Amino acid sequence: MTADRALRCRTRCGSVVRMRQSRPSILLLVAASLAALCTDAIVPAAAGEVPAVVARQRNEKKVFTDTEIVEGFLKTAFGAEYHLAGRVDRIRKYDSPVRVFADGSFANRKAQLAKVVADIRAKVQHLDIAMTEDSEAANVVVKLVRDRDLYRTITTFYGRERAKEIRSSLDPQCLSGFRKNENYEIEHSDVILTVDNGDFVFLDCAYEELLQSLGPINDTATVPWTMFNDSVSMGYFDVYDQYLLNLLYDPRIKPGMTVQEVRALLPDVLTDVRAWVKKVNHLE
Repeated sequence: MTADRALRCRTRCGSVVRMRQSRPSILLLVAASLAALCTDAIVPAAAGEVPAVVARQRNEKKVFTDTEIVEGFLKTAFGAEYHLAGRVDRIRKYDSPVRVFADGSFANRKAQLAKVVADIRAKVQHLDIAMTEDSEAANVVVKLVRDRDLYRTITTFYGRERAKEIRSSLDPQCLSGFRKNENYEIEHSDVILTVDNGDFVFLDCAYEELLQSLGPINDTATVPWTMFNDSVSMGYFDVYDQYLLNLLYDPRIKPGMTVQEVRALLPDVLTDVRAWVKKVNHLE
């Protein structure tokens, strides 16, 4: 492995980290319900029951050219918004089953997270992802925390100095990262989600951070249809990002591939991915 600071200070390995910044516009969407978010007794809504999600689904763009899809894939699968060590010019992905463990005492959010994972599993053809109750068997650990405990949790993961840097420059609501081996295979991911900022923010963060922890960790401001753009809030697994994840997890796209190697394969891979995304979304 690449020797360097990783997600937790006491571990040394190649790692990539991305953070999601707090957005006032998102907070305004849920301002009316913030008073009810101080207890764990709230029954969380499914994505299809959250008004902000329903409105976005109703107006979702679902038709894209090959160029639009390929451009977004290359911009998110290569590079990193914030990386600590190792090269970022190669494909990074899991090459083994992905098992997600929810770490926290918030049963309602755990149930909501399980629905998110099941949705991702149903829509990414070659990705074996599921929840697990065994923390030792998990290679993705989702830490569920109250907003007041977020900074303390970041400090535990990254150390005091880096946590101060993250807090002052990014002020994240949620964040994720992974470590990879010398073959660019992701070995472990950590996701931190806050539970008390409303259903929309929780879903928006859960989808984006889980998906980015699987490999497409680079945010881009130049692709307007992806949740991997900090100016875009979804709260669900949209069609465009299904294209990106299905491209990444096609068996022909291997960890460690360069941009040139991937470009040569994308025309054939995209043909198959289009058929799959059309099928699972009942697109014309």
